Amino acid sequence: MPFPESPDLHGIAVLMLVGFALVLFTSKHLRLETSSLMVLVVLLVGFELSPYEVEGRTLHATDFFSGFGHEALIAVCALMIVGNGLVRTGALEPLGRMLSNLWKYSPSLSLLFTLILSGFLSAFVNNVPIVVLLLPILVSVAHRTGQKASGMLMPMGFATIIGGMSTTIGTSTNLLVVTIAGDLGLKPFEMFDFFVPAMIAASVAVVFLWLIAPRILQERDTPLGNFSPRVFVGHLHVDVDSYANGRTISEAIEKAGGNLTIAQIFRGEDRRIVPLPDMVLKVGDRIAVRDTPENLKEFEETLGTKLYNEDDVLLDDDSELSATGQQIAEIVVTQGSPLQGRSLSSSRFDETHHLAVLALHRRGQVKHISKKDVSDMILHVGDVLLVQGTEESIAKLKKGGEVLVLDATEDLPHTQKAPIALSIMAGVVLIAAFGIVPITISAVCGVLLMIVTGCLDWRDAAGALNAQVILIVTASLALGSALLATGGADYLAEVFLALTYGAPPAVILSGLMIIMAIMTNIVSNNAAAVIGTPIAITIAQRLNLPPEAFVLAVLFGANMSYATPMAYKTNLLVMSAGGYQFMDFVKVGIPLIILLLIVLSVLLPSLYF
Repeated sequence: MPFPESPDLHGIAVLMLVGFALVLFTSKHLRLETSSLMVLVVLLVGFELSPYEVEGRTLHATDFFSGFGHEALIAVCALMIVGNGLVRTGALEPLGRMLSNLWKYSPSLSLLFTLILSGFLSAFVNNVPIVVLLLPILVSVAHRTGQKASGMLMPMGFATIIGGMSTTIGTSTNLLVVTIAGDLGLKPFEMFDFFVPAMIAASVAVVFLWLIAPRILQERDTPLGNFSPRVFVGHLHVDVDSYANGRTISEAIEKAGGNLTIAQIFRGEDRRIVPLPDMVLKVGDRIAVRDTPENLKEFEETLGTKLYNEDDVLLDDDSELSATGQQIAEIVVTQGSPLQGRSLSSSRFDETHHLAVLALHRRGQVKHISKKDVSDMILHVGDVLLVQGTEESIAKLKKGGEVLVLDATEDLPHTQKAPIALSIMAGVVLIAAFGIVPITISAVCGVLLMIVTGCLDWRDAAGALNAQVILIVTASLALGSALLATGGADYLAEVFLALTYGAPPAVILSGLMIIMAIMTNIVSNNAAAVIGTPIAITIAQRLNLPPEAFVLAVLFGANMSYATPMAYKTNLLVMSAGGYQFMDFVKVGIPLIILLLIVLSVLLPSLYF
């Protein structure tokens, strides 16, 4: 089959922009929402300066704003808010406690049940709250039973992604694919239309995650609570009454039992001193110590110093941070948290929560404690903060649900509104499942009910919305629209058919799914879905085959976000909580992707061709 002729100049420009967008979306130097907005602006300016005629009408630049009001985006946002209601009210708490109790009897069967339950829940609820619920429970269970936490956390995280691909509302990717397919003339997918192939594939995947993945994964240290082996850096502030005052470094180390490892000494504003053994410590010195949270507290008591969050202000005795009952906890910045994309200083974290931030851990790097190093750093999903405060302050932070508190306890947020929130979520799903109204309408109604019943206030609702998701969806929809209007999607489909000319339809379908799986692990699952859906329909039309199979190939392929920690937001949470390395995702994720590709490449043709 000969290669198709190139599209016109507008089509070429759009194809180049698609390539540029894919590069931008993988950049470590630009936030994904910034990259998305850049792509949208380029489209707007380009088509405004150079209008494009299609089928007798002019394609206006303002047409690309339609993504902000697209049915799929509205449904995604509404479901994010409703799902946040479950988190705020602690509606999933009974499930968490049930799982925790079940692990006492049979760890192996409990892991299987955890994988099945987390996958099932993720078919109807955003998987982020599911992962946030289960992470501290599984780590606590691992500690009590002597199991490897690293053998539980990644399989659980992957199970939520796999479960999410089984219904139209399981992930934002699913919603985008089915909505765009409907816009292009396909019969709208009902909620459970592809449940059968998804469940067959999920069953095979769960067996892999249950029996094989834990054996592949190397044992890793987990950074939770009082049994955390994670190393942080803390500052021990020397005052007049400190044992360390007037003592040499060697004497301080001896007093601490010989276990004190001093990184450096801070004296004055910016002066840093090498910690030589005979150096004498003075009032105002700040001893930078690298150790575990419990050891930092022990050094604080032994040397009569104060573990501190800043290097220029000393808390007085009346400060809440110096009160009795102080605790240290580790918290993870989660997707949609108010801390995501902001600094501690701009969010006024310490003033709001009455907690002192002692250190920051980011993917293997420990950040020193000072305003310059920590307070002004932009926080990302997966960052771990070591905080100090009263038991009441930490408990309040945990109940707020804005961050994941990793302190090895099982206290979960719970309010009297939990049954109401759960009923609202069930109503949203069931009304859409029975076809009474579309999911977009039922989800928006669910948002209103969450507000009027007091399960959420407007601040909670606004906090549930994620700028990154909104902008990547909008930019991807604009790119997809431009590809369709300029013939770029047809051209890419023809190129794909030329490259696979002579191959059986099942092989072509499998090839499309492989491309989507690669894109979703490198770029963005939503971008892969929006760009791939019109191409899939064009391929099916050229082959005179049912387009549903090819649309589902895009949907399933775009959900295979297992090979890299950056591929999906929950992967980053699991990576931080489980102490995983990049290659851990590769070793488990790639075999899982290959397994799903094989199963679905057999299922989809047999069910739809």
